[in-house]
Amino acid sequence: MSGTHDNIEELMKRFAEALRRAGIKVTHQRLEIYREVATRADHPDIETLFRAIRRRMPTVSLDTVYRTLSLFQDLGLVGTLRPREEKTRFDGNTVPHHHFVCLRCGLTRDVHAPGLDHLEFPDGTGVKGTVRFTHVEFRGLCPACEAAGPDTADEGLHGAERSQDDG
Repeated sequence: MSGTHDNIEELMKRFAEALRRAGIKVTHQRLEIYREVATRADHPDIETLFRAIRRRMPTVSLDTVYRTLSLFQDLGLVGTLRPREEKTRFDGNTVPHHHFVCLRCGLTRDVHAPGLDHLEFPDGTGVKGTVRFTHVEFRGLCPACEAAGPDTADEGLHGAERSQDDG
C-alpha cells in the first residue's frame, strides 16, 4: 500500500484516531509497527516486519511486534492472509480487495476488483447465511515464475489444493 507522503501521513493520522477511539494509547512503537505494515505492498510475514522495524527501532522485540499486530488485527486495522501452508502474512490495506498468490514463489499482490466484493452463495450450494464480506484469492504463477518455465512440482499443485478444499 505504498503511496505519497501526504497519503501516508493521513493514514497515520486516521490510525492514531482509531487507537484513541478504542481507548488504546498511541505509542511510538505502535505507530512505527503500523507504518511498516501499512506502507508495504508485499504482505510481509512477522519476521520480515520485525527486521524492518528493528532497523529503525533497535530495542523493539519480536514479542512486541507479535502482540501489537495481534491488537491491530483485533481492532480491524490490519488483515492477515496465509497463502498455502506458509507463515501468516500481514496486510495493512483494509479497503475491500482480493489477492493473487504465486504458487511457486509466494509473491502476493492486491487485486482490486469491486465486482467480487459482493458475491453471494451460488444457488444449489446448500449454504445459508448472510455474506458480510468476501475475499477471493487467485492462485497461479507470477510473470517471473511463468517465464522461468515449467516446474515438475507445479503439476501436482492444483490437485493437492483441490483435495484440501474438498475434504
